[in-house]
Amino acid sequence: MNPLFATKSEAEAWFVDKFGTGETYDAVARDLHLYEQPVLLLYINGLVDGQTITTLLTEMQEEERGDTTSHYSGEKLLSYFPYHSVEQPNSRDDLLTSLLSGLASFITEEGFTITIDVRNYPGRQPEEPDNEKVIRGSRDGFTENILQNTTLIRRRLRTEKLRFEMHKVSVIGKTDVAIAYMQGAANEQMLDGLRKRLDEIQTDGLTMTDKSLEEFLFKQRFNPMPFVRYTERPDICAAHLLEGHIALIVDTSPSAILVPTTLFDHLQHAEEYRQAPFIGTFVRWLRLTGALFSLLLLPFWYLLATKTQYIPQFLHYIGPDDPGAVPLFVQLLLADLGIEILRMAAIHTPTPMTTAMGLVAAIVIGQVAIDVGLFTGEVVLYVAVSAILTFAIPSYELSITTKLFRIALLIATAIAGAPGFFVMLAVLFYYLSSMKPLNVPYLWPALPFFPKAMMRVILRLPMTEDMPRPYITHSPDRSRLP
Repeated sequence: MNPLFATKSEAEAWFVDKFGTGETYDAVARDLHLYEQPVLLLYINGLVDGQTITTLLTEMQEEERGDTTSHYSGEKLLSYFPYHSVEQPNSRDDLLTSLLSGLASFITEEGFTITIDVRNYPGRQPEEPDNEKVIRGSRDGFTENILQNTTLIRRRLRTEKLRFEMHKVSVIGKTDVAIAYMQGAANEQMLDGLRKRLDEIQTDGLTMTDKSLEEFLFKQRFNPMPFVRYTERPDICAAHLLEGHIALIVDTSPSAILVPTTLFDHLQHAEEYRQAPFIGTFVRWLRLTGALFSLLLLPFWYLLATKTQYIPQFLHYIGPDDPGAVPLFVQLLLADLGIEILRMAAIHTPTPMTTAMGLVAAIVIGQVAIDVGLFTGEVVLYVAVSAILTFAIPSYELSITTKLFRIALLIATAIAGAPGFFVMLAVLFYYLSSMKPLNVPYLWPALPFFPKAMMRVILRLPMTEDMPRPYITHSPDRSRLP
């Protein structure tokens, strides 16, 4: 053990230089005695467990010691410190980072320094996330505490192969980011690439936590498609780790980032695996069909309503008899954007007022808009159905992107009719097929086509089936059993 300071007084001066004298109330420096030897205690109030520190100090200030601890040198005194999590910082910068992370530090008269992990971050208890609810299943979810989140995963995977690599990201904020993976299942080249990208991040802080990290890691820029999958459920995260995926857990964020992912990963939900395989397959088909129709329903209905020559005789009822004074395209655009504005308003409206706002929007605004001729009844119907289908998409990021693509299809159809509709579909398909985040085809296993893997996307197979790890993870061992 090498001293970080020449004396305890030098350490106190260093602490005052960093935090000032009385400039911030939560930076605490206290002179006290351990086993009758003077030490300096440094910590950030509010980040440490005060009860644990009090218990330790009470125990170590007892005078009756049969081993004559009071005659030990400062170095030997700290080596016998009666606590389970004790570390020695390698530099003053490491000491400063530890203090700001919630650790407490003891510095002896000779400048020997140790830190103890007595963190007690303010936060909530694990509870079921609102956007990933299941009928049957666990009700716990990630919180804003990275220690709790890693523990929730460790509780489900009791294996020595589970790894949590801790990294400090950003220059000023020094946010804790843990790379979670299964040793032997995750691809080492992919891990090395993520480690390198984390080390290359140059920013003052990750205040938007996981979303900020995603943009720095994958250079998303103005790309609307989600490159990663977010989850707030530890069981989903654990299942992906077993498949060879990698998880990124950011402190102060209640969700984990899963990579690599494809489009079909964003269309899966834990509920499918909480039901019988046949029921899970049925639910999956409904979800996939709903996602497809949420994209195509509005522009395709507009195409048929404005180009009646394309309507078969048995579908002659499609299209309004009286489109009204407002062009049909404008009605659809206003109604679709209005639904999105109502959703945003519901999010920012206090809970007791949400129901009242929904009633006003649905009954008053909707009915009056039809009565005055702003919207036709069919427009309101199809826009509402499209909105419901969009809500069936499990990934919030993908649902927003689907709305943008739907508007692009609608505009192309309004400009060029049927050719515009199909050309825009081809453009969207080419755009999705050309994406390769982390060098993984975004439409895998549909493109390139892998029949067996595509079968697992379409069907929720029984868990007793021997299913190797997905090809996209590039796992060195695709067998899931030892």
